[in-house]
Amino acid sequence: MKKDIHPKYHSIKVEMTDGTQFETKSTWGAEGDVLKLEIDPKSHSAWTGGKQKLMDKGRISKFNKKFQNFKSDKKN
Repeated sequence: MKKDIHPKYHSIKVEMTDGTQFETKSTWGAEGDVLKLEIDPKSHSAWTGGKQKLMDKGRISKFNKKFQNFKSDKKN
C-alpha cells in the first residue's frame, strides 16, 4: 500500500440545528473542528414525516393536460 495517499482520519464534533453536539470520526476538517449542520434528522421533513410541498403546480398541470388522452396498449 502506498504511504501518505490517504486523508487524515480524526475526531470532530457535529453540531445539529438545535445546538446539540456529538463527537465522531471523519476526514472532514482538522482535529477538533465543529461541523455545523443546516439540515439534520431533527429538522428535515424526510425524517420528521412532514408533508411534501409541490413547488410548481403550473408545470405539472400543463403536463397532465397535454397527456390526458394518452392511452397505452401495454398492460403491466
